[in-house]
Amino acid sequence: MNELFGTLSDGTPVHRWTLERAGVRVRVLSYGGIVQSAEVPDRNGNTAGVVLGFAGLDGYVTHPEPYFGALVGRYANRIAGGRFPLDGRTYTLARNDGPNSLHGGERGFDKRVWDVEPVGQGAHGVRLSRVSPHGEEGFPGRVEFSATYTLDGSGALRIAYEAVTDAPTVLNPTNHSYFNLGGTGAGHAGGHELRLAASRITAVDADLTPTGALVDVADTRFDFRRARKVGSGYDHNFVLDKGVTDTAVEVAELYDPASGRVLTVATTEPGLQLYTADHLGEPFAPGDGVALETQHFPDSPNRPRFPGTVLRPGEVFRSETVYGFSAR
Repeated sequence: MNELFGTLSDGTPVHRWTLERAGVRVRVLSYGGIVQSAEVPDRNGNTAGVVLGFAGLDGYVTHPEPYFGALVGRYANRIAGGRFPLDGRTYTLARNDGPNSLHGGERGFDKRVWDVEPVGQGAHGVRLSRVSPHGEEGFPGRVEFSATYTLDGSGALRIAYEAVTDAPTVLNPTNHSYFNLGGTGAGHAGGHELRLAASRITAVDADLTPTGALVDVADTRFDFRRARKVGSGYDHNFVLDKGVTDTAVEVAELYDPASGRVLTVATTEPGLQLYTADHLGEPFAPGDGVALETQHFPDSPNRPRFPGTVLRPGEVFRSETVYGFSAR
């Protein structure tokens, strides 16, 4: 189902698409590729929204920095110093996070209006697409990009990214949903239990950019290899043990003991950013959600030893992340 959600200040209409399948309802906006809501049942069959978001468009326009539910790009996470080298040339990006470029710059994918078309049979999927022109936010190359959101037969939300370029560039998209499996208004999510298949993290400096070192999580607060409470104080990239894969592999499970709701995350990506939302402001409070951002590592364009993020003409970028919902 497609409906008008609001209008931007320049008169551009924003539409909302509703996907429904297997007891799950997900709403996606043409503005920012935003997952506005995801409604799923608890262990007693009671349905509630588990993604933080706003009821109207003004909320997203007025509060852009938390990236609620947004499609983030061209480059998710931080690029140190707002610059990177590629083929003998240094590219300068918008610096919107202290000295760094964050989540694609000042006006990244999250603040663009996307073309949207339904895919498949029934109200199960939509394909969002746009052309990111050469030089957008300082990134080279004209990139034709799409993100396809579908609900599979189990009610899992699949996000499949695809892109081509006419010049060498870097690319690292993600989805920035904040999850609270207790439901809307449930409060702090630090009591959720998290399991991550990650034995290392990328160490960071005071600006939260990688130092280049990969640090073992054993005997540290970063060890989620066995499920335990999330707590707070995390904005770190976890190095997934599986590495880069051609198909999505399950790497994380988030569980809310109160409601019984379970979120699983499967991905083709080599990293996952755990952010416990410690700096959220009104209308939410710090810690009201947990973001699990599948990605390549932050600052990879400046770190040759990290998995590469360069996309060249003639190549096709593909990535997939699957969010599964259940209850126990």
